[in-house]
Amino acid sequence: MSADPKSIVRRLYEEVWNKRKLHLMSELVSPSHALHGSHISGSAIGPEAYKRVVALFVAGFPDLRFTIEDTITEQDKVVVCWTLSGTHKGEYMGIPATNKKVSVEGITIHDIANGRIMDSYAMRDMWGLMQQLGAVKGLGEPQSASAR
Repeated sequence: MSADPKSIVRRLYEEVWNKRKLHLMSELVSPSHALHGSHISGSAIGPEAYKRVVALFVAGFPDLRFTIEDTITEQDKVVVCWTLSGTHKGEYMGIPATNKKVSVEGITIHDIANGRIMDSYAMRDMWGLMQQLGAVKGLGEPQSASAR
């Protein structure tokens, strides 16, 4: 495995997320890895916790795919701007399958040390995702004719 921080992170998205090679998680992610984000609930420490996050996404979006739009590398930090796309074919965050195709943008900052990802700080457009799934109305959309 390359110790280049950018290569390590690229493998996370291409091999773990897109190709579902979850067995690589222990190779890429530190045992003490912490996954930070407003969408993370419960313990998110270590490769097994990260695998659970992947499993939740894939259960809701079996054809899920990450596209890396841009990366910025500064020493041992890799910032990834990404787009997640998929079809909502399973329950996700309590929302039953809608069969709607979604596309969500996000950004994750990964800290790398000793050839592994130590910490990840993720933000994604949850509002946009919920709108695409029909779980929330868009801004400025009337709720009903009586609301006018």
